[in-house]
Amino acid sequence: MFKLMASVAIVPLLAAAAVTSSPDLGKAEARCRSGESGPAFLVEVKGLKDRSGRLKLEVYPANDDDFLADDNVLVSAGKTFRRVEIDTPSSGTPTMCVRLPGPGRYAVSLLHDRDSNRKFGWRVDGIGFAGNPKLGWSKPKSSTTSATAGNSPTRIAIVLNYRRGLGMKPL
Repeated sequence: MFKLMASVAIVPLLAAAAVTSSPDLGKAEARCRSGESGPAFLVEVKGLKDRSGRLKLEVYPANDDDFLADDNVLVSAGKTFRRVEIDTPSSGTPTMCVRLPGPGRYAVSLLHDRDSNRKFGWRVDGIGFAGNPKLGWSKPKSSTTSATAGNSPTRIAIVLNYRRGLGMKPL
């Protein structure tokens, strides 16, 4: 009887693990509508090094276990994960909009993928977070990279950090 119960308990986990890896995970839920009126972050991108590559904005649950976790794992577990990607605009200050599942606190990361390889390379790319924490050699705590969204779009500004010497700092 115990083996049968254990087998039945594992079936939902296996089904959840079947989420296929894709760079499009979280994008459909993240797309803002024209004149977005629901919970969302309007992110002003500050401190671009240049106009190459793409900008990738991601939203995670505001806890250290889920912050920057694998998107497949988050989606499979039914946790918040949103992603918006755009080509880096040729001029002006970019503003990115990402829809949220509801008002609340979320961890937010922004990548300037200068070489468009879909991976963070600390020697090439820029990175920033809500709250604009000072970056060290390890992943920042979610408490320093989070912002609170209301019932309507909430404006935040993220300053990008690039390699400078042995560290990552704003330009």
